[in-house]
Amino acid sequence: MNARQFFDKVVEMRRLQKEYFKSRNHFILEKSKMIEKEIDKEIKRVQDVEAANKPSEPNLFNQ
Repeated sequence: MNARQFFDKVVEMRRLQKEYFKSRNHFILEKSKMIEKEIDKEIKRVQDVEAANKPSEPNLFNQ
């Protein structure tokens, strides 16, 4: 997922959340939760990529 797709997903999620709180429609809540899981999965994916690309810090005590 690229940055634009992520942004669009978050916008859609927030729209659904607001709509749910106005209507209390269970279907809208489930759809919002589904998108929230996609967002959480993408956040985890990016964090994992960043962690893998992070250079290891030198250890001053074990040289």
